Amino acid sequence: MPSKKALVRRPSPRLAEGLVTHVEREKVDVDLALEQWETYVEALRAHGWETVEVDPEDDCPDSVFVEDTVVMYKNVALIARSGAESRREETIGVEEAVARLGCSVNWIWEPGTLDGGDVLKIGDTIYVGRGGRTNAAGVQQLRAAFEPLGAQVVAVPVNKVLHLKSAVTALPDGTVIGHIPKVDRPALFPRFLSVPEEAGAHVVLLGGPKLLMAASAPKTAELLTDLGFEPVVVDISEFEKLEGCVTCLSVRLRELYA
Repeated sequence: MPSKKALVRRPSPRLAEGLVTHVEREKVDVDLALEQWETYVEALRAHGWETVEVDPEDDCPDSVFVEDTVVMYKNVALIARSGAESRREETIGVEEAVARLGCSVNWIWEPGTLDGGDVLKIGDTIYVGRGGRTNAAGVQQLRAAFEPLGAQVVAVPVNKVLHLKSAVTALPDGTVIGHIPKVDRPALFPRFLSVPEEAGAHVVLLGGPKLLMAASAPKTAELLTDLGFEPVVVDISEFEKLEGCVTCLSVRLRELYA
């Protein structure tokens, strides 16, 4: 049976100091963000996911965006090395968490940089965004870690958004979804569906037809409902102010060995 574990990490009290690159800075309500995070975590649990809370990093404002710290493929955890130097301390607690779960642990080493948010897995195909936070050496090291295990790694350009998964994610049938103005090369994906809102490009596969997605994309939720999917909607407005989305608030571990 596939595993259904999800790493999550409580927001730092310094969340409002988080990095922004492609958006104007807005005031973040840290108390509301904590409430939204708790609702997000409960949505995972309500749909059969066992959440594993990584030790908090209160001095790291962006640490709630736990997806950026590690990439999982099968039972191997590749610890990231962010292109944003201020975020590199976030990996310590994550490394400990995946080791406790029995994962084999590898690392991205200097001069490589890689953020987990730049990695989209569809079956054994791993798309990795080459852009602001992930460099060529990081792509090469990810390829060296995962291709011997059966993965096919495909590098794609990312220039219009922070991470690849800020632009695209995938539906359960492997169709890539994205908001065209934010996607550099839609033709690189064998099947691509345009969605009407930027936030609509971000879905977490909960199992079956259920998709976790943000409340800020109602038109996309309606479109996906018409296509036979079941959106599970959560409000993550405070994290969206920091270029966060539903994917980056957890790391889904679907292929852990029993």
